[in-house]
Amino acid sequence: MILPCWRRVDDDAAMALEDHAGDIVLKARMAENIIHDDVAEAAGLDIESYRKFEVHGDTGQNVDYERLADLVGLDGAKLRQVAEGWEPEPIDESRWKQLRMLATYGGEMWVNAYLIWDEDTKEAVLFDTGWEAKPALEIIEKEGLALTHLLVTHGHTDHIADIASVRKAFPDVVVRANSERAPKAMRFEQGEVIKVGRFEITARESPGHADDAVVLVVDGWPDGAPKVAIVGDVIFAGSMGGHRNNPVVARQKAREEILSLPDETLVCAGHGPLSTVAEAKAVIPFFKS
Repeated sequence: MILPCWRRVDDDAAMALEDHAGDIVLKARMAENIIHDDVAEAAGLDIESYRKFEVHGDTGQNVDYERLADLVGLDGAKLRQVAEGWEPEPIDESRWKQLRMLATYGGEMWVNAYLIWDEDTKEAVLFDTGWEAKPALEIIEKEGLALTHLLVTHGHTDHIADIASVRKAFPDVVVRANSERAPKAMRFEQGEVIKVGRFEITARESPGHADDAVVLVVDGWPDGAPKVAIVGDVIFAGSMGGHRNNPVVARQKAREEILSLPDETLVCAGHGPLSTVAEAKAVIPFFKS
């Protein structure tokens, strides 16, 4: 079932984090190839309570987060923050008036796409399609926009499920993606700048969660609003995308291509609520202080 909707950037306050503390530990444990018994002991839990923690993020018991985090390569203080209910600060949407978060539901998960446009030229760019492009296409029609670019953060199905509808509505749209199956001319180059109206969008290759992952940094906002980083599943508010096949590269690229941006940069992830680079550095347990 697909339930399309769209959100202004300030409507994400009700969105739950993509990962609870148990999800985070599971990802770290899998990346380190550590068995349940060892992490349960480190957490101070019996095996059944630990399994409950991975599933629900809570056991109703005291968890030794610092010892657990140390075993699986996480920052214990940050893990405790997430476990104790951290949420990102509310976003002042008025700073990015021509930005929309587009959330669609399918496959038992919500996924975010993003639409940005120049108010003067009416040129627009869509980042991913989510499960369904209908919410984006409705805004484009309502605002009288011309979609010039579709930029893909990575090729996982939930992010590109409705490219066909976008191409049907806009046959001349420029599609860019880093998939090995894409023609060379479609692929991003590291540091490449794509111009859409007043905006400059810089491509930063960030493999780890996906081999073809790219972070797209949007600059040129009116009134000096901070940059916007469209990050796909490289990081989320309080967590990272799964990266068990290449954890070292995944964390290194996230540091280099996202955490190096100014603290006030708005982070637009493929799942969960919006956050900032400052929050990513302060809270995500995969990055030790």
